[in-house]
This record gives sequence, C-alpha cells and structure tokens, in this order.
Amino acid sequence: MNRWGLLPDNVLEQLRTREWLNTENLRGRLSGDRPFPIRIALKAPTGAQALADLEHFLRFIESWKRWPNQSQVDWQIKKFQQLGEQTLPVAVQIESMSALIAVLGSKAEVRKQRWEQLMRPLLNLDARLSSVLIRQLSVLESMAPDDSALLAQLLPQLRRGMGQGAYLRALPLKGVDTKFVENYQGLIEALADRLHEGEVTEQGGLSNWLACIANPSGWLLVRPLCRQSRERLAGLPIMQMDTRTLQNHVLPAGRILVVENKQSGYALPKLDDTIAVFGGGRNTAWMDAEWLKQKSIAYWGDIDSWGLTILSDARRRQPHLQALMMDEDTLLEHRKRMVEEECPQGKLPEYLTEAERQLFERLQSRYYEKTRLEQERLAPDYIRTCLLGWHSL
Repeated sequence: MNRWGLLPDNVLEQLRTREWLNTENLRGRLSGDRPFPIRIALKAPTGAQALADLEHFLRFIESWKRWPNQSQVDWQIKKFQQLGEQTLPVAVQIESMSALIAVLGSKAEVRKQRWEQLMRPLLNLDARLSSVLIRQLSVLESMAPDDSALLAQLLPQLRRGMGQGAYLRALPLKGVDTKFVENYQGLIEALADRLHEGEVTEQGGLSNWLACIANPSGWLLVRPLCRQSRERLAGLPIMQMDTRTLQNHVLPAGRILVVENKQSGYALPKLDDTIAVFGGGRNTAWMDAEWLKQKSIAYWGDIDSWGLTILSDARRRQPHLQALMMDEDTLLEHRKRMVEEECPQGKLPEYLTEAERQLFERLQSRYYEKTRLEQERLAPDYIRTCLLGWHSL
C-alpha cells in the first residue's frame, strides 16, 4: 500500500478491522462512548508525491469519484506548482452506525439483523436493557434466537431471596431450565441488576441476591488413617469433600495430615488419631477453617517452587502447621530422583522458615542441578519414618 492516497478498499479494510471486528470499539460506537462521526484522512499527496507516481494519483482521484455516497467524501481544491489546480479527496466521514453498516455491505447488514432479532424480546421487556446488551454483545451473539426469548421469559421470574438457601439449579422456575441459568449466569446477572436498579451488585452478585448457595467446588479427598477415625466417619474408608464442607465440618481426629497430591495420599500408612486431606494441589482455602486451630497439622508436598509456595500459603492460614519431608535433608536423600520443574514461579513465598527460604533460593539458582523432587519419588520407608516421627511428637 502506498504511503499516500488511501483507496476505497484501504478505507473499507480499516473500517472493518478497527470498527466492526474490534468488539471493544464496536461496543463503544453502539453505546455512544465512542461517538460518531468516524473520520478517516485519505492522505492526499503533495505535488512531489503526485508527480512521482501519476498513475496512483489518477487512480486515487477516480476511485473516490466512484464512492457510492459522495456526501461522505470531503473534496478540497489544491493548487500544485506543476499540476495546477486539482480537486482531491482528503477524508471520508461516516456519520452513524447505519451508515457504517451500509458502507460495509451485506455481511454487516446480516449481523445487524441478527442483533435486532436477539435483542427484540429483551427490549420489549424493558428498553433500559439496551446498554447491558451492548456491553454483553459477544455473549449475546453466541446465543440462539430461542435462547433470547427464553431469557426474556426468565427475567421477570427472578426475585430477591427466591432461592431460599438452595443451589442455583434448584430455583423454582417455570418454563426455563436451570442449566440455562448457569450457562448465561453472567449475562443474567447484568440484566437483572439493570432491571432492579443495582440491587444485584449491591448484594454481591446473582447467587447472593437470589439467596442461593454456591455450587460445591475445590474438591479434596478425605481418608481416615485409623480405625477410630474411620468409625467416626460412618465407616467410610475414603470420601470427597468440597472446600466449604471442610471449612464448616470438624474432622474427627486430633491430627490432620495435608498432602498436596492425590497419589501420595493413597500411599499413606496407618496412623492413630489421624485423618489425611489430600489431592487439593494449590487449594488451601479450606484451611481457613476455625476448627483446624485446635488440631495438630502437618503439610507434605513436592519440593519445588510451587510446592513451597503452597506450603507458605497453608502456613499463612494455619501458622502452627509443621512441614514434613520438604527440607534439604529429604532432597539430598533422594537427589538422584530429581527432575526439572516445567513452569516454576519465581517470587519468594512470604511464610517460609529461613531453611525453607534457602531451599527455595537454591532450587531457583539450580544449586542441586535439577529443580524438582516430586513427593511420589520418596522411598516408602523414608515416608513412614518421617510420619511416625511427627506422630510421636
């Protein structure tokens, strides 16, 4: 493309890329945050530039004479020393969204008609929803027309507190399935917030406004390591609990052993008065539980940057916990089994002991050549000895 003299195809491509296919810019035009007109300078040439490429100069003028809507083209008279007086196109100006769509052609028109089809049921419900629909344009365009009608059927049914402490999927709705509510929860939240004058946001989101409890998440495995603890858990040898359940229900043992990875949790030996919670990876949120303050807690994870980071986060929540098998002695005992950590994190965790900080820094500097010792690679007899040592304290 020449450095001067934009042709209609150049301008159309610019409009298509910057205004039509750029979702953020398009939303701004539709909402008025980026007001019309759109004015694009056509880079009219100097006399020297025109003389250097007369063919392009003539094509530049003639192509803009063929522009369908001449009222959009700004023509100005220029006087050149050698070419004399010439009337040149200097800019094209698009005054409105309808003008932009007309310029861009049939595909843009089809897209506009789809917007209208999707928005119509919702705007018939309440015209104030227009601004929300524009902000949520990407979500709206992903919907089927039937979904838009279903959304208009749903919104009048939503009332503050209607969930009465049940899950979102248990909402008492008519003609609308609750999977639909989950699939479009963000859009529904924004629309309901507009309809109810900001109440939804004030209550902390749709679930809170409806008085629904959050779906279980952050699942961990719970395994009693002795007969007594197992009996207190209805004889179950292993179970899954979500983060909220663990936060709110005391596990019936004096000792809680937290293990980063699932496979290592399966390999644990029997330990009196002990329950293992394992397989949560980076999920330590459950360790905010008040009841943990009364327990003896040990944490065991990988010796790498992320394992030490998780240990730090666990200790932030429960400062009295004891780290097991996450020290230099353990690493040196199994050094030949070390591997490379694929995506290490470089920030020094805040709640490590001095020895743990030194270990973290040495791993970062490749002091041990390799950067990771997986907990699964520790010898079973070594694990048993360390666990019994903690248990005897």
